[in-house]
Amino acid sequence: MTATRVILIRHAEPHEEVRGRVYGRLDPQLSVRGVAHARELAATLASEPIAAIYSSPKRRALETAAPLGAPVVVDDLRELDFGDLEGLTPDEAAERYPDVARWLERPSTVTFPGGESAAVVRDRALAAVAEIVTRHRDETVAVFSHSVVIRTIVADALAVDPDGLFRFEIAYGGISVVEWFDGRPFVRVVNAVRL
Repeated sequence: MTATRVILIRHAEPHEEVRGRVYGRLDPQLSVRGVAHARELAATLASEPIAAIYSSPKRRALETAAPLGAPVVVDDLRELDFGDLEGLTPDEAAERYPDVARWLERPSTVTFPGGESAAVVRDRALAAVAEIVTRHRDETVAVFSHSVVIRTIVADALAVDPDGLFRFEIAYGGISVVEWFDGRPFVRVVNAVRL
């Protein structure tokens, strides 16, 4: 039996300019606390036998990965593109786009105006992680990405309905672990502070 261990890490806290706002395609750097947290994550993961590091192309993910090592950038690990909602507060988004305001309850039914749908993110995220798993049989890899992408991968591994994405937390710097045994996922950890 072959196994691939994928350690999924959400980026650390972003710069204050986007906190309290909708952001996916926006590309902020990490906050001062986020930079320190990225170093802590690297120290936590240093004892793991990591064969490769992968990252979203977004600066917040790359800066979180950097203390651990140079990542391979995978575009399909980027966060959901919220389109016209990018940069708005949740209240502003709900006021301007009432049709998508309840997306946390039924994400599979929403396509963001000028952006993507959760279904598109699901397809690209699952394809990206499947390729990583195939490439690293019997190895451990670290994947630095974003909330919706990691939720999607974990939810799929747990066979959770796509509308259940927001029934569990993926915090800044949260660590989740999924192992694939001959292609079958087994979730070991969700949203841990350390391994």
